[in-house]
Amino acid sequence: MSGELSFDVTFDASPEIPVPVSPLVRRIVAANPGPFTFTGTCSYIVGRGEVAVVDPGPDLPAHQDALLEAIGHERVAAILVTHTHRDHSPGARALQDRTGAPIIGCGPHRRARELGAGETDTMEGSGDLAHRPDRELADGDTVAGPGWTLTALATPGHCANHLAFALKEEDALFSGDHVMAWSTTIVAPPDGSMTDYMASLDKLRGRSESVYWPGHGGPVRDPGRFVRGIMTHRRQREASILARLAAGDRTIPAIVEAIYAGLNPRLRPAAALSVFAHLEDMVARDLARTEGDPRLDGEYRRA
Repeated sequence: MSGELSFDVTFDASPEIPVPVSPLVRRIVAANPGPFTFTGTCSYIVGRGEVAVVDPGPDLPAHQDALLEAIGHERVAAILVTHTHRDHSPGARALQDRTGAPIIGCGPHRRARELGAGETDTMEGSGDLAHRPDRELADGDTVAGPGWTLTALATPGHCANHLAFALKEEDALFSGDHVMAWSTTIVAPPDGSMTDYMASLDKLRGRSESVYWPGHGGPVRDPGRFVRGIMTHRRQREASILARLAAGDRTIPAIVEAIYAGLNPRLRPAAALSVFAHLEDMVARDLARTEGDPRLDGEYRRA
């Protein structure tokens, strides 16, 4: 995958059906498919007898029922949340109401940066503002049960409070929305930061896990190689943006039109936010310039 990135869009899971994916992990996909959720949010049950639930997903009663049916008479020791987008964390409160288990993991929702004067929140409505964990985990903190240990890994970028969870016993990582096999991750200001995202990828690149279980889609195999491919892909996108600035494009819509030929119109707003995230990072690194702080409706030029 040197310089190339290949996605797996063949994942096809029946919603709300528990599937054992390893000796310690069961996966249930929520019935919330969409352009940003793929086939739906993946929730994971970790352990046997005394379990943790990772990312209980959206507040869909059918999904909570499916989780509880799969858990059966086992005890839920912890409900872990990777980040506070509405397709991942609201189900934690519903599951807590039915099990009494503590909500553990990322802290309350927060932006990667504050809004500028007159700037609107492009991610408004996606954040779960009601999330309040019983225990907030910092990088390196652990949660453990019989036969399983989950260690928090701070991976901001997609969301400012994003965590991944390493499962030591299976050399696996629950990667949330930071790394997924089916698509690149959306990095959209003000929730997301391309600078943070690239730093988190670099952090993952040095780790040894053999498989990632993501928030959407199937597993990431050979994750070290895949992460390097994502980093190359992002740098190639940056080079494309720089080339458009050199060609005279000044606005984000013009850049999107040039480098996302044939894109589904429904995905154009997401593409614009991705370009914006790149430009924010490039301005901070003095590769591009703009008047004042970077803005979605700003004008840019090559430095």
